[in-house]
Amino acid sequence: MLFICYPKCSTCKKAQAFLDAHHLQYTLRDIKTENPAADELRDWQQRSGLPLKRFFNTSGQLYREMALSQKLPDMPEAEQLALLASDGMLVKRPILVTDDTVLVGFREAEWEKLL
Repeated sequence: MLFICYPKCSTCKKAQAFLDAHHLQYTLRDIKTENPAADELRDWQQRSGLPLKRFFNTSGQLYREMALSQKLPDMPEAEQLALLASDGMLVKRPILVTDDTVLVGFREAEWEKLL
């Protein structure tokens, strides 16, 4: 299991505490220092079944500064993937990648299905 997070993020801390409390083994990856590549993001998006827009950290400062809420609807998917791959702070977190699924964001009820 791959756990992609930003260690200073409170939601990521809650997700990590959940994994630890349930004794789930994972590899931690700091999204700020090891940003996902466009190919990884494309794979995760396809495996998650979620629209690509769900991979954007819409509450992040960089997202707001770049006015992405206005730009994304008309932006081609390849450009969106390149943008996500350019800075980990644009990517919603945490992301949990398992053999079977990809979870974006931390909703405990969703994560409990892994148990």
